[in-house]
Amino acid sequence: MGDSMSGSSGGVRNAPRQEPERDAAGREIYDGKVRQSTVWDLFNNNDDPNTTVAVNKYIWKASLEVLNFMPIQSVDPFTGVIVMGYGTPPGGGRAYRATVYVQDPALDARSLKVALQSRGGSVSADTVRAVEDAILTRARQLRIQDSKL
Repeated sequence: MGDSMSGSSGGVRNAPRQEPERDAAGREIYDGKVRQSTVWDLFNNNDDPNTTVAVNKYIWKASLEVLNFMPIQSVDPFTGVIVMGYGTPPGGGRAYRATVYVQDPALDARSLKVALQSRGGSVSADTVRAVEDAILTRARQLRIQDSKL
């Protein structure tokens, strides 16, 4: 047996990480070309809010589940906005539409804002609060389910 395979790895493992070369705009350069972004860059742990998804996944999913009787018109996880069209809740006779804003990655009441409207106009603050409470309760349930896995 030779000594080349035992012991240290010749310092390669402990070599300092080299930063990639960058152009004047700060873009990474590889093989003399500007590196192109891929969809996988969204999942890297960088702090640029323009390229990361910064919403609480439990509140996001709970919002979609609780308001599943409304058709989704647009979804933007980068800004945290879900816009839903008119829908009638089960057992209800009044149609509502909603805009949900998940503004923080924390599982916290301050992270969620819901705007509701009926065909007749505005909706009482109690109704909005009840919907927010239902979403937050479901989000906590989802979080507890996740921790048991």
